[in-house]
Amino acid sequence: MIIKIDKVLEKLEDEIDIIKSKLIKTPKMISISDNLTSATRSYLKSQKKIANKYGIDFSVIETDDIVKDLNKYNNDKNIDGIFVSRPLKNKNYQEIDIARLLNPNKDIEGLSVYNMGEMVYENEYFVPCTAESAIKILENCMDLEGKNIVVIGRSINVGKAAAIMLERKNRSATVTITNSRTKNLKELTMKADAVIVAIGKAEYLTKDFIKEGTYIIDVGINFKNGKLFGDVSKDLYDKNYYITPVPGGVGTITSTILMRNVFRAAIKNIKQ
Repeated sequence: MIIKIDKVLEKLEDEIDIIKSKLIKTPKMISISDNLTSATRSYLKSQKKIANKYGIDFSVIETDDIVKDLNKYNNDKNIDGIFVSRPLKNKNYQEIDIARLLNPNKDIEGLSVYNMGEMVYENEYFVPCTAESAIKILENCMDLEGKNIVVIGRSINVGKAAAIMLERKNRSATVTITNSRTKNLKELTMKADAVIVAIGKAEYLTKDFIKEGTYIIDVGINFKNGKLFGDVSKDLYDKNYYITPVPGGVGTITSTILMRNVFRAAIKNIKQ
């Protein structure tokens, strides 16, 4: 059974409208890239489309020195939000370098060291968008307090972030974070009330892992033979499970959260 995201999307759009009403200028967002591959261009094209939908001024900045330009736009008062395209081409810089450097007030992805630290201290404002998307969808489905949630995948922007956010006091879920090397993974997922799967393997999660009635948040984006697949096997769609679709599930909410964060950043920029 497909999990509907309409109510989550509606709440986010209402939040955008409220913030928008407080602004007297058009928010400006940039995406900085030192690696404009065809895949990156395609993604940024879709990003521009949704930015235009919400009335955001969006530009792509192609750079040969991402650190130099990031420093420049960190201090540019005309720029509200900064998105750093991945993967980075310059291997002299690691993700942690960008996370340390990025102005936290413009960090619409929620990946800066400062904002990740704020998240750990349960002071969420800008947090990783995909993790927030997964949790917002799950919160719309169930009361998370005391629920047994298994997270498959330990990436900074999804698995680890989702686990931290699920455990915060106002959610109080019981979280087990796992990865591809976890022993007896099926024993853990079989006991779960919900599973967030972000392992990056097409159709990894099969019916052998899950009991009926489980909520499954599929974060996977995988291409196989030119077709898009999530991390959840299609055979689960015909069973008594509750699953976010790919595409049209987590990704849609993630993009909307990113745009909401541009408006939030614009408010912060005014107050500086």
